[in-house]
Amino acid sequence: MISLLSKKIDWIDLQYWFYIFNDLSFVYIIVPFFIVELIRYAYQKRLNKTLVLDSIANVITFGAFYLIEMVLGVLAITKVYFWVYTNYSLPHLELNWITVISCILLADFAYYWEHRMMHRIGIGWATHTVHHSSPHFNMSVAYRFGPLDAILPIVFSLPLVMLGYDPVLVLLSEVFVQVFQTLLHTEIVGKLTKPIEFICNTPSHHRVHHGSNRQYWDKNYGGILIIWDRMLGTFEPEQEKVVYGISEPLNSVNPVIVFFHGLNRFINKLKKIKGCRNKFLAFVKPPDWLPNHQD
Repeated sequence: MISLLSKKIDWIDLQYWFYIFNDLSFVYIIVPFFIVELIRYAYQKRLNKTLVLDSIANVITFGAFYLIEMVLGVLAITKVYFWVYTNYSLPHLELNWITVISCILLADFAYYWEHRMMHRIGIGWATHTVHHSSPHFNMSVAYRFGPLDAILPIVFSLPLVMLGYDPVLVLLSEVFVQVFQTLLHTEIVGKLTKPIEFICNTPSHHRVHHGSNRQYWDKNYGGILIIWDRMLGTFEPEQEKVVYGISEPLNSVNPVIVFFHGLNRFINKLKKIKGCRNKFLAFVKPPDWLPNHQD
């Protein structure tokens, strides 16, 4: 088994498998599942204009995010990542199933910390709040992104490149984690068997993460695995009925307002804070932080 896993893989074969699981999943899982969700909404008499417009806004925010990510991706992969990979990484790792699997696991662990940071510092929440601002929970919400969501995570990706993983493999692994996350955005799937619920992130765990209920705040950051949350004290089971959204509701389906509302609120907060030091602290302190006194 070890010899099989350590056998060198051709890039063309690896990219094929990632294409199947990353790109094509949109066609054979995500879109069909979203159609089922719409049918379910209609059956429950919950399919209304607001929900449809909210879903459209989600797709539009993804389009804006994707444009930013493409520009950033070209710069990060061709410049920063490969520069670090060439000059500041450990010996480059051979491409085999051991390195692929370990890279996905490390990308998942990095995602946990990236996700936690996006919730726990002011500038992180200013962009990530967009993802949480929908009062609905379905596959389209998975594509609801903020303007800086493709930028801040780079800090957590670079250590993987420094460990010797190929930058392209790191990127593909991160996309794999994100695709897995997409599948969790649904109310249709209840709780799964206990072993799966204990080890893996599930729709139940991720519903908690999207809850505006006070006991659900800043919980269940995991991507593929929920064991990171269990180990690091951020796990919360789904018990009380989840109320989706954020503590200060957005109440808008305008995609421009949706996309920029977090940064807009953050800028308004900065305007009210006096002193350069306090303004800087607002970027790195928790989102609800305010100075005790204004310098």
